[in-house]
Parts: sequence; C-alpha cells; structure tokens
Amino acid sequence: MTCREIIDILQKQSPEHYACAWDNVGLLVGNYEKEVQTIYIALDATEEAIAEAVEEGADMLLTHHPMIFRELKKVNSDDFIGRRVISLIQNDISYYAMHTNFDVKGMAELGAEKMELTKCQVLDVTCREEQGEEGIGKVGMLPCEMTVTECARRVKEVFGVELVKIFGIPDKKVTKAAICPGSGKSVIGKAIEAGAQVLITGDIDHHDGIDGAAQGLALIDAGHYGVEKIFIPYMKQYLEEHTSGIKVTAQPPRQPFLYQ
Repeated sequence: MTCREIIDILQKQSPEHYACAWDNVGLLVGNYEKEVQTIYIALDATEEAIAEAVEEGADMLLTHHPMIFRELKKVNSDDFIGRRVISLIQNDISYYAMHTNFDVKGMAELGAEKMELTKCQVLDVTCREEQGEEGIGKVGMLPCEMTVTECARRVKEVFGVELVKIFGIPDKKVTKAAICPGSGKSVIGKAIEAGAQVLITGDIDHHDGIDGAAQGLALIDAGHYGVEKIFIPYMKQYLEEHTSGIKVTAQPPRQPFLYQ
C-alpha cells in the first residue's frame, strides 16, 4: 500500500478537516507515493521514537502530536526539529500526524468509554454539521455515584497511570463527569457550564486548579501523556483491522518524565 492509501484509511477515522485552525496535521514529511510495509506508532515524534522507527524498518511514522507545529524557516542540524526532519528523510520514512482531528473524532470518545460514561455530549463544540455537533471532550454520567477519590482511583486503573493530582474536595460525591484527554485547562469553564462535577484531564496548573475547585468543579489531572497514550493501542488495532499486508508496530507505554 502507498502512503496515500494509508492516509485515506486514517482520514476515514479522523478526517483532517476536523482539526482546529491553529493545528498542523497531515503528512508533515515524506512522499505520498511511498510504498509502506511497516508503520510505527508513537504519541510524539521524538528523537527516540524516530530511532525506534528506523530500527523497526518502518516506512511510515504515525503520531498524535505534530512534530512540526510552527513555521520552519530552516532545516539543518543546528535545530532539534531540523535534525528529526533530516533523519526521517535520510531513512525514507513518511511522517503523518493526527492531532486535534483525532481529539474530535476518537480521543474523547475513547476516554469516555474507558470511564463508562453514558448519555455523553460534546464538551467544547468546534464544528456543526448535518450529522450533529463535534468537538473537544465529552461530558456524561458516571456508571454510579462515587467520591472524587473513588473516581480518581478509577482513572488510575483504566488509564494505567501511577499517580494523579486532585483539586477539590476528595470526599465530594459526583455523578456527572467531563473528560478532555491532553491539556484541559481551556475547557474548565465548559465543564462547569455543562454541569459536570469533576473534570478528568491533564496539564492543570496551580491557578487553574484552585480556581476550578473554587467554582465547585473537582479536577483529576492524570497527565497529558497519561490520558492520551490510549491513541497508540487504538490506532495500532485500527490499522491492523483496515489494512492488509502491513506490519504495524507501536511504542510501548513510556512516561516522558520520572517521579522522584
């Protein structure tokens, strides 16, 4: 299969037009007509991920976060992004990113399913179509009433994270939850408007956390990577089911930082 044919399959899952205007998704490096026999999947196109893709003999690298986000005026070895681009080209690896288009069509629904949320609605609507509203995050009902601490324990279990950070009253009982994998501080207001009692997300800083809690919203921060790493096994299974004759390999779970 060619890179273009693989992209057509990816577009059926998460069409690029669902990406936010500020985002940079699609084929960022490489040739559409490149023959693909092996695909390597990671959350980020780090030097480590690219090296692993090379070791696997990958023809295509698929990530959630785009390596090239801002305008590149030069591509040379003095810049860490430039070095990665050069490595991809030298090893003839096509590189595709599906970021906020997957957030809209994939990520939040996956997260909501893991938390067994029901009666789900879009948290932050980013587009309206004949089929309905689409956007970032989901809000719905938890499978049963639980405390914030119990909800946090469930988050750790279903997302496979070691630690979470809680803002709010740990013993508060909650029934309605919002989930926004990745960085969710921008949807705190949306979660409050939607009547959510707890928001499950990542990248919540000190001020946003205490301000959200002051407005009655508990926040469970499981880390940006912690909640979004579900992209990797999901896309591996999706590609295995929708392609033939393609080897799909994936980066194992690996926090980008250490707890000390």
